[in-house]
Amino acid sequence: MTSAKGGAGGAAVRGEARDPLDADAVTSFLEESTRRIVEGLCEWVRIPSVAGDPERTSDVLRSARWLAQDMRDAGLKATVYQTGDAAAVYGEWLVDPGLPTVLVYSHHDVRHAKPEEWRATPPFEPVLRDGRVYGRGASDAKGQVLAHLWGLRAHLAAAGRDRPAVNLKLLVEGEEETGSPHLKDLLEERREQFACDVIVFSDTVQWTTDDPAVVTSMRGIVTASLSIEGPARDVHSGIVSGVAPNPAHVLADLLSALRDSGGRITLPGFYDDVEPVDDERAEELDAVAFDEESWTTRTETRSITGESGYDPKERLWVRPSLEVLTLLAGDPEGIPRAVIPSVAKATLNIRTVPNQRVEVVADQLRDFVARAIPDSVEYSLQVDVEIGQDPYITPRGPALDAMTRAIAAGFGRADIGRVGNAGGGPADLLSRVLDAPVLFLGTGLPEDHWHSSDESVSLRMLLGGAASIAHLWTGLGDLPKEALS
Repeated sequence: MTSAKGGAGGAAVRGEARDPLDADAVTSFLEESTRRIVEGLCEWVRIPSVAGDPERTSDVLRSARWLAQDMRDAGLKATVYQTGDAAAVYGEWLVDPGLPTVLVYSHHDVRHAKPEEWRATPPFEPVLRDGRVYGRGASDAKGQVLAHLWGLRAHLAAAGRDRPAVNLKLLVEGEEETGSPHLKDLLEERREQFACDVIVFSDTVQWTTDDPAVVTSMRGIVTASLSIEGPARDVHSGIVSGVAPNPAHVLADLLSALRDSGGRITLPGFYDDVEPVDDERAEELDAVAFDEESWTTRTETRSITGESGYDPKERLWVRPSLEVLTLLAGDPEGIPRAVIPSVAKATLNIRTVPNQRVEVVADQLRDFVARAIPDSVEYSLQVDVEIGQDPYITPRGPALDAMTRAIAAGFGRADIGRVGNAGGGPADLLSRVLDAPVLFLGTGLPEDHWHSSDESVSLRMLLGGAASIAHLWTGLGDLPKEALS
């Protein structure tokens, strides 16, 4: 076993130190293919596959068909499945039932973009600039999907193979950005078709370009919309000021009460299921190099706040959080009318950690709001339980060790650390329905501006991720199927 210190986690690359693929051959193939990779990504990004936008329904289908053809060009058999108003793409390359079967999950739908806020380029007119491809979906997650297709090509080319070392299945949905409302039905209806020994989840981020790491956990997510109604209509603030119920005041008081002065969430019983981090995970997090100035510069977040008593890495990856995502009352834009608003609204986002469950947190939020709202107003609270996502932790073992070795080889590192994903995704759902463990492998970075203006992807990260994927198929193919479960 290798032993090295330092890097993103200061952790040694676990398992036998061997590299059955020629790393130089992998790198050379991808570098020689860079122009084609960029051209393909730009062509795909030009298709505005915006999730949940009725005017973009045909574009989501067009995006799915584009991907299906690119899968075929890479050697897979591909099919497009309708899922509600969207479309999922499934590709497979089945080599030998005796070999491990890997299912890769990602998505091709993208978030709505506000063109007026983009400076580098209009969101669906991608450009390559200073080693980055700019455009909506370049990183989240079209770039990640293409990294898999080019990683497969590199895997074949570097080894001189005519087929991959594992059975490959790719499932790329078109509704992730709206909470994957039809994914569960699709998985259950086609459970046998999607059956696998291990899942590779490719809608996640890396730590840094120079210091990559393995993501081994993902937080869950619960979203809710709260609407508070006061007067029957907006009313003149002078005529009724002092006696009329103001829903903006009620909403502000409630939102303030959701967290105490130490940043701790105040929902009764909320922390009952939050367990302390085990010693091994604590050591992994402690070894991750974290510089506050670098972090705030990369993420453009100005400062670091959060729950007292925990460092930023713990707050990001192993502690729950609560955020206010939208807030609306009165006349936020345009010419003010000097009125007390009739309605005040907010959208909440709760990130959960292992052992917390969507239904339990939803009930805790409902109880809190019911107690906090005064009789002077009316309210409605919608908790999106159906599209809520539970947290997930990758089990330790040979599959995770193979992923660690693959990323080390792909990025030319002697050692690779282990971090977490502060966001959410259907990892737990995939694992439960398909009865397989989940590995995380992404090519995004915190500075890629996911969901924001000027989204972009680093070519270095894209190529390093593709190289890691090329090595991963060889590494997993060397393992007996029973070692992956």
